[in-house]
Amino acid sequence: MALLPILRFPDTRLHTVAAPVTIFDESIRTLVRNLADTMYEAPGVGLAATQVNVHKQVIVIDVSEARNDLKVLINPRLLKADGIQFCEEGCLSVPGVYEEVQRALHVQVEAHDADGKLFLLEAQDLLAVCVQHEMDHLKGRVFVEYLSRMKQARIRQRIDKELRRKAA
Repeated sequence: MALLPILRFPDTRLHTVAAPVTIFDESIRTLVRNLADTMYEAPGVGLAATQVNVHKQVIVIDVSEARNDLKVLINPRLLKADGIQFCEEGCLSVPGVYEEVQRALHVQVEAHDADGKLFLLEAQDLLAVCVQHEMDHLKGRVFVEYLSRMKQARIRQRIDKELRRKAA
């Protein structure tokens, strides 16, 4: 088990666009295990490789209560999105911040598993939110960027204040 350090907003590396995975080997399976371990330990319901400064299109998600339904999406591609839902989101890269964001209610995603096998995922409700949130990370986007400039400024001030407090 290897726990990976999670980048914190507003770290500019969170804006790096992830590259597609082209080789499905043991290094990808190790990355998936490490991402899952880090996500569960944090604790969170999703984690993108971008958040641990690995800029490959790899996501792990587990929204189950028992924490026993790990989903691995490599090179995810959104095929369909419909409906609207508003959900309070948080992010391991923006700890302690929870804000309401508009997302699609239902999504259909094509992705590869850790062995390179292509599959289709139909998701709705919380799983759909999580898939969209983590896919945003692969595009270099953090959920707070959906918020008003005023809310973003308040979040940055709060983070700056916390960093100053820790440094003192």
